Amino acid sequence: MPRPIVAYVRIVDKVNRFVGRVAMYMIFGMLGVLLYSSISKTFFLPSIWTLELAQFLMAAYYILGGGYSMQLQAHVRMDLVYSRWSPRGMAFSDTLTSVCLISYLVLLLFGGLSSTEYALQYGETSYSSWSPYMAPIKIVMCFGIVLMLLQAIAFFFRDLAAARGRTLEGEPLPQTEPGGEARS
Repeated sequence: MPRPIVAYVRIVDKVNRFVGRVAMYMIFGMLGVLLYSSISKTFFLPSIWTLELAQFLMAAYYILGGGYSMQLQAHVRMDLVYSRWSPRGMAFSDTLTSVCLISYLVLLLFGGLSSTEYALQYGETSYSSWSPYMAPIKIVMCFGIVLMLLQAIAFFFRDLAAARGRTLEGEPLPQTEPGGEARS
């Protein structure tokens, strides 16, 4: 692959790894909010903001971790015959599914940007009694979608190289048996 593509893949991998690892710690913020909610409901007056803030933190947690979970191959994959294919066959299949994923993420981003623009323009708030502004979480969600889109494009390039029998850097793929075992 050309050097700019290799550099793109490496940069996107580093950015998603950093953002994903930072996002992992958001779970503690969410747990803290929910713990405060439980304590305040038990001993004091219930807070009206805790559940919705926990939902916002959870949404940010999983949307910002999407690209990183792609890197770790932690997404669910339907595997009926896939594991029996050669590495090149798997890569070809992944290239086709990457095109579908990229198309979906572009449409999702288009809708997210439209919704974010509306939230910023009209000061959209939630319908709850707390009524927080929706723009901050929508901006975070669009950022997470962009990161996942960039990661999907990086995977497309990596799979395209593998479908051609090469690594991203241009070296031949190691010979493996169907199912992933390396040949000796």
